[in-house]
Amino acid sequence: MRQGHTDSLCVLPLAVERDGFELRRRGQLVCRALGLEGHELVRVVTVLSEVGRDLLGAPGLRADLCVESPLREAELFRARFTWSGPRTPGRDALDAAERLLDHCRYEASAGDHALTVGQRLPASQGYPGQRAERARAALRDSGDLSMGEELRIQNRQLLQALEESRAQQEELQRLNAELEETNQGVVALYSELSAELEETNTGVVALYAELEDKTRQLRLASEAKTRFWANVSHELRAPVNSVIALARLLLAPDADPLTEEQRQQMSLIAGSGSTLLALVEELLDVAKAESGRLEPHLVRTDLRTLLHQLRGTLRGMARDGVRLDIPDVEDVPELVTDEVMLTRVLRNLLSNGLKFTTAGEVRLTVGTEERAGRPWFVFTTTDTGIGIAADQQDRVFEEFYQVLGTHQRGQPGTGLGLPYARRLTGLLGGVLTLTSEPGTGTRVRVEIPARPDPDAPSPGADGVRADSLVVVDDDPTFVELLRPVLGRVARKVTEVSVSSRALDVIRAERPDAVLIDLAMPAPDGYVLLQVLARDPETAHIPVVVLTSTDPGDVDRSRLTHARAVLGKTHLTPERIALALALDPAGPDRTPPARAGEQHTPGEATP
Repeated sequence: MRQGHTDSLCVLPLAVERDGFELRRRGQLVCRALGLEGHELVRVVTVLSEVGRDLLGAPGLRADLCVESPLREAELFRARFTWSGPRTPGRDALDAAERLLDHCRYEASAGDHALTVGQRLPASQGYPGQRAERARAALRDSGDLSMGEELRIQNRQLLQALEESRAQQEELQRLNAELEETNQGVVALYSELSAELEETNTGVVALYAELEDKTRQLRLASEAKTRFWANVSHELRAPVNSVIALARLLLAPDADPLTEEQRQQMSLIAGSGSTLLALVEELLDVAKAESGRLEPHLVRTDLRTLLHQLRGTLRGMARDGVRLDIPDVEDVPELVTDEVMLTRVLRNLLSNGLKFTTAGEVRLTVGTEERAGRPWFVFTTTDTGIGIAADQQDRVFEEFYQVLGTHQRGQPGTGLGLPYARRLTGLLGGVLTLTSEPGTGTRVRVEIPARPDPDAPSPGADGVRADSLVVVDDDPTFVELLRPVLGRVARKVTEVSVSSRALDVIRAERPDAVLIDLAMPAPDGYVLLQVLARDPETAHIPVVVLTSTDPGDVDRSRLTHARAVLGKTHLTPERIALALALDPAGPDRTPPARAGEQHTPGEATP
């Protein structure tokens, strides 16, 4: 407790029994002058008397009565008993002081003892020290009392306390009777409410069980839908590719000549096949996104070339009287993103605008903004088409939903374009928003970061990333195509076409990283990964898996030593460098994760 000011009221030596009566008398006078009354006064006086009687006879025993005024707490009446010798206060006296008063503290040091007891005083409006003055005045005016008078005063106080206790007991009995009556009503009400609640709970439990069953059915249906999309897309892609390839062969300049009508028909077949393939790819990507297997491959993107390709691809979709405006860009920040995903987002939005615009223009604008010290790209498509009603603007992002109306008749589409574009934008770390007004047109805003992580190294930066790489693949055609790509990633590339020799070559070369094909004659890539992981000489070398199947379809539980899984299509130096993420401090350290990617020990990351 922080100490403030202390006013001593009196010091009383305690040597004989008469001194105990005097202590009690002075304690009463002081307590009344300080504002303590009733039970509080009786408790204080009782403790003073009990402690004084218990310690009577101790050498040098005396009691110091005072008022203590702490800085920020209530004032305190305090009695401090001090003495010397081996005498200690009895347990009964200490228990009484601790139980009846607000403060009790016993101290002993080198044969000196001190017992301090105290009681908080009620609040007072007077100036500091006024209570102490009243208490000293009361002591001066009290005179001396005989022992008989003191006993009579004590008896009166005890009788008064007993009368107050009896009145309180009667009041307590009355309150108990009222409480008992109230409890009976509460118990009756509780019983009634319990019965109603139990009946309600029975219905809730039944409803919950029904909802749980419906939720399970919906989850199974969603999983079945996703599997159906993925399976159908996989099955459709091969024959559609064949149709497109055959059509192109027949249209090739060195093919057998076709009549003009046949050439026109073959062109229609090739165009329809390309459209169908694009729809199949969209379905497959949506299925992957729903299952969490669609991940962006971040590379340095040439935005000017991307926009030029969009302009050439979409120019033929514009109707007569509709102008397509896709700008050239210059002096923009470097863009690091998934080029394929961004192209698909913009192509979907622009083709939607061209589809529902019969006059005017469809425009794409490209801008940049600074957000938290990082550049962001803002792609905005606007059209002067039919627009979308306000109550339909949220629903157009539902898969397969198409706005109802006569303007939809005869318009091709699956209702996947906008949901697909928004999903891809989210995977790129951005947001897609739409505003529209019927009869005026539609505006779609795509915002993506220029770089996923401002601290990450720029993918595709010039210069060699590694001193040595080893490629284990039995497909000579693929290795030949991969050779110039790896030449931009490493100074030396060692090719191994027989997987059984791979371990010896890797031990001899001690490369910075290894690229392994999964589908090879025994031992296949899975087995080779396990061998490299067990060998202390090769366990620290980063490994990237190459596969001709979908990277999301590989058995990742067996890829515990792989740093990443890459599809064999569209391999670029940037993708390989990002997958390897070689640490200049040494090959035995875990590389930093790419933005949006976490490297978990024992888990391959695409």
